[in-house]
Amino acid sequence: MANLSGSWLGTYWQQGNPTRFEATLIQGGNTLSGNILDDSYLGEAVLKGEVIGRKISFTKRYLANSQYIIYYIGTVSEDENFMQGKWQIGRYTSGTWEANRSNEDLMIELKNFLSKKLPVSLS
Repeated sequence: MANLSGSWLGTYWQQGNPTRFEATLIQGGNTLSGNILDDSYLGEAVLKGEVIGRKISFTKRYLANSQYIIYYIGTVSEDENFMQGKWQIGRYTSGTWEANRSNEDLMIELKNFLSKKLPVSLS
C-alpha cells in the first residue's frame, strides 16, 4: 500500500483551465484525510478518502462553500511521489488532476546543501 502522508503540489483542470493547489495528507492504514488550499477564490477544503494499493479515492469539500462535494479517483506512481486521475462534481462536471510530492523539510535540504559547499578550514 502506498504511503501518501506529507505535502503535495498539484494541478486540476476544469474546462481546460488549470488551477494549482497545495495538499497536506495524513494517512492511517487505508484511511486518508487532510487539507487542500486551491489557488483560486474557493480557497481551503477538507479531504477524506482511502488508499488501496496504488489506487486513491477521496472527496473534497470547500470550507467557504460546502454545497458541492468533489469526488476524486486516481493512481499513485510506484515511487509514491506522483499521482493522477479524474475528478467529478455531479453528473456532468469533471476533469483531470495530478500532484507531485513536495519536499516536506526544506531546512534539512538547505543545511545538507550548505554543508557540502562550505570551504575547508586551513588551520
